[in-house]
Amino acid sequence: MDERELIEIETFCINYQVEPSFLESLANAGLLELVHEETHHYFPANQVPDLEKMIRFHYDMDINLEGIEVIQHLLSQLKQMQQEKQLLQHRLSIYEWH
Repeated sequence: MDERELIEIETFCINYQVEPSFLESLANAGLLELVHEETHHYFPANQVPDLEKMIRFHYDMDINLEGIEVIQHLLSQLKQMQQEKQLLQHRLSIYEWH
Protein backbone atom coordinates (compact mmCIF):
# COMPACT_ATOMS: atom_id res chain seq x y z
CA MET A 1 0.00 0.00 0.00
CA ASP A 2 1.09 3.58 -0.44
CA GLU A 3 1.50 6.19 2.30
CA ARG A 4 -2.13 7.35 2.27
CA GLU A 5 -4.61 5.87 4.69
CA LEU A 6 -6.79 3.46 2.74
CA ILE A 7 -10.12 1.88 3.62
CA GLU A 8 -11.10 -1.53 2.32
CA ILE A 9 -14.29 -1.40 0.28
CA GLU A 10 -15.72 -4.62 1.68
CA THR A 11 -15.35 -3.43 5.28
CA PHE A 12 -16.78 0.00 4.45
CA CYS A 13 -19.79 -1.53 2.68
CA ILE A 14 -20.55 -3.81 5.62
CA ASN A 15 -20.32 -0.93 8.11
CA TYR A 16 -22.40 1.46 6.00
CA GLN A 17 -24.77 -1.21 4.67
CA VAL A 18 -24.22 -0.30 1.02
CA GLU A 19 -23.62 -2.47 -2.02
CA PRO A 20 -20.03 -2.69 -3.31
CA SER A 21 -21.45 -2.26 -6.82
CA PHE A 22 -22.58 1.25 -5.84
CA LEU A 23 -18.99 2.21 -4.96
CA GLU A 24 -17.79 0.63 -8.20
CA SER A 25 -20.36 2.71 -10.10
CA LEU A 26 -19.09 5.85 -8.39
CA ALA A 27 -15.54 4.91 -9.33
CA ASN A 28 -16.53 4.27 -12.96
CA ALA A 29 -18.14 7.72 -13.03
CA GLY A 30 -14.94 9.29 -11.68
CA LEU A 31 -16.50 10.22 -8.34
CA LEU A 32 -14.43 7.83 -6.22
CA GLU A 33 -10.79 6.85 -6.49
CA LEU A 34 -10.20 3.12 -6.10
CA VAL A 35 -6.90 1.43 -5.34
CA HIS A 36 -6.61 -2.21 -6.38
CA GLU A 37 -4.10 -4.45 -4.62
CA GLU A 38 -4.13 -8.15 -5.28
CA THR A 39 -7.66 -9.31 -4.44
CA HIS A 40 -8.62 -6.31 -2.30
CA HIS A 41 -10.00 -2.94 -3.30
CA TYR A 42 -9.50 0.23 -1.29
CA PHE A 43 -10.22 3.94 -1.44
CA PRO A 44 -8.47 6.87 0.28
CA ALA A 45 -9.84 7.73 3.72
CA ASN A 46 -10.00 11.43 2.83
CA GLN A 47 -12.87 10.60 0.46
CA VAL A 48 -15.17 9.38 3.26
CA PRO A 49 -17.01 12.71 3.77
CA ASP A 50 -17.88 13.00 0.06
CA LEU A 51 -18.72 9.32 -0.11
CA GLU A 52 -21.09 9.65 2.86
CA LYS A 53 -22.87 12.50 1.04
CA MET A 54 -23.21 10.42 -2.11
CA ILE A 55 -24.56 7.49 -0.10
CA ARG A 56 -27.21 9.75 1.46
CA PHE A 57 -28.11 11.18 -1.95
CA HIS A 58 -28.58 7.70 -3.39
CA TYR A 59 -30.05 5.67 -0.56
CA ASP A 60 -31.94 8.32 1.44
CA MET A 61 -33.02 10.67 -1.34
CA ASP A 62 -33.23 8.09 -4.15
CA ILE A 63 -31.02 10.15 -6.48
CA ASN A 64 -29.53 8.15 -9.35
CA LEU A 65 -25.87 8.13 -10.36
CA GLU A 66 -26.31 10.82 -13.01
CA GLY A 67 -27.98 13.08 -10.46
CA ILE A 68 -25.14 12.50 -8.01
CA GLU A 69 -22.64 13.43 -10.73
CA VAL A 70 -24.48 16.71 -11.35
CA ILE A 71 -24.70 17.49 -7.62
CA GLN A 72 -21.00 16.74 -7.07
CA HIS A 73 -20.08 18.91 -10.07
CA LEU A 74 -22.17 21.81 -8.76
CA LEU A 75 -20.73 21.43 -5.25
CA SER A 76 -17.23 21.47 -6.73
CA GLN A 77 -18.00 24.64 -8.68
CA LEU A 78 -19.47 26.25 -5.57
CA LYS A 79 -16.36 25.41 -3.55
CA GLN A 80 -14.13 26.85 -6.28
CA MET A 81 -16.18 30.05 -6.45
CA GLN A 82 -16.01 30.42 -2.66
CA GLN A 83 -12.22 30.08 -2.80
CA GLU A 84 -12.03 32.68 -5.59
CA LYS A 85 -14.26 35.01 -3.56
CA GLN A 86 -11.98 34.69 -0.54
CA LEU A 87 -8.94 35.41 -2.70
CA LEU A 88 -10.59 38.47 -4.21
CA GLN A 89 -11.69 39.70 -0.78
CA HIS A 90 -8.12 39.33 0.44
CA ARG A 91 -6.79 41.27 -2.55
CA LEU A 92 -9.41 43.96 -2.05
CA SER A 93 -8.54 44.31 1.63
CA ILE A 94 -4.94 45.09 0.65
CA TYR A 95 -6.11 48.08 -1.40
CA GLU A 96 -8.57 49.25 1.24
CA TRP A 97 -5.77 49.73 3.76
CA HIS A 98 -3.85 52.10 1.47
